[in-house]
Parts: sequence; C-alpha cells; structure tokens
Amino acid sequence: MKITLLCVGKTDKGYLETGVSQYLARLQHYVPLEVQIIPELKNAKSLSEQQQKEAEGWQILAAVGNSELCLLDQRGTAFSSVQFAAFLQKKMLSSTPNLCFVVGGAYGFSAAVYARAQAQIALSAMTFSHQMVRLFFVEQLYRAFTILKGTPYHHG
Repeated sequence: MKITLLCVGKTDKGYLETGVSQYLARLQHYVPLEVQIIPELKNAKSLSEQQQKEAEGWQILAAVGNSELCLLDQRGTAFSSVQFAAFLQKKMLSSTPNLCFVVGGAYGFSAAVYARAQAQIALSAMTFSHQMVRLFFVEQLYRAFTILKGTPYHHG
C-alpha cells in the first residue's frame, strides 16, 4: 500500500517542517509515503469561503486520482492510536493500493470532496491549524506503524 498525504497550501513554519521531515524519514522504513502540496489559490481574498472550498475541492479531486480518499476532518471518526493502527491494517489486508489522506484549507472541504471520500478521521475534537495537523498526522501515522510492527514507541 502506498500512502499520500495531500495538503492544501505550504507550511511556512520552520519548526513544523522540521518535525514533519523527521517523521517522514522514520516512516520510510514502514510504508511508501508521498507528500503532495496543492498551491494556495491566487486572489483568495477576493473569493468567498464557499468559492475557496469549491476551487480547492476541484484541485483535491484532480490530485487524488483513483486513490481511496480519507479526509482529516474534525467531524470525522475519532480513533485512539491503536484503533487508527487497526484501520490501517484493515486497509493493507484489503489490498488497498493507494490511500490518500487530505489536509484541507482553512475553510475545510467542498461538498464534492466529501461525496468522493471513503472515510473521515478526526485527530481531535479540538480545531488545529491546517499546518499543525500535518505534524500531528505524520506522528500518528508513525505511531500506528510502530504499533503494528511491535516496535517500542507507543506506550499506551
């Protein structure tokens, strides 16, 4: 299984980029993983929230291709780390070739993206910036693979 983390907009915080890079390096031992960035919209300030979601939505759908789509969304299913590991294991056992997790823009996802998604996962009931979600997600992805492989990282 190959995993793609698709993100709307780049990270402009060096400390977040450093953290994400560290976990991506660790993850390469467990799973093929690619990070794709969808550029922020030009003239976004002249667009309404809905127009921004729609425009980002078309870019997301174009980038996802035929991958199974999982949205990182605060309204999604909340998993413990062990439950998230089981979710990934189920995907691997069902021979899911490509699994794409998406971090949306500041206003979330369009209706078309929600309709195309096979799953939605909430990292917390709290709201985080879309930049911070990237770090939290790759850490949880790493934690899930260490749980599945039985390596000493997760203590819970």
